[in-house]
Amino acid sequence: MRESVVEMVINGEPVRALVDVRRTLADFVRDDCRLTGTHLGCEHGVCGACTVLLDGSAVRSCLLFAVQAQGSEVVTVEGLTPVDGLSPVQEALRQEHGLQCGFCTPGFVVSITQYLRDHPDPDDAEILEAVTGNVCRCTGYQGIRRSVGVAAAMIRGVES
Repeated sequence: MRESVVEMVINGEPVRALVDVRRTLADFVRDDCRLTGTHLGCEHGVCGACTVLLDGSAVRSCLLFAVQAQGSEVVTVEGLTPVDGLSPVQEALRQEHGLQCGFCTPGFVVSITQYLRDHPDPDDAEILEAVTGNVCRCTGYQGIRRSVGVAAAMIRGVES
């Protein structure tokens, strides 16, 4: 087993740790940093449950080694949650019943947050395309799709 020191900023906090060079970013975030909002579903990069922001881009943390995040800024779902309530994306998912069991929800929150930062006023076709990268086995996606539009309007300060 080969180990390496890795340094990064996770949710605004500097982190320095000795990790096995084969340890995934998902396992490092969940097990070493105790940020369990990042879920592991397929561990093949397909389901999106492990999505985090790496230097501002949504990535599948199960497909990256922790050492690949050396010197980077990582934001998990915990880092997107304000201390005084819910983010617009989280509130929209709650309001529009865009979640059921909740297993996929953190990945959706991270993915949608990044998507709306880059596409603040998406139409229905763009929303459909945006959510196809995350798998939900419970909701049928209708509430999730509505949530994206509601969150976009909230972020823009427009009533939906």
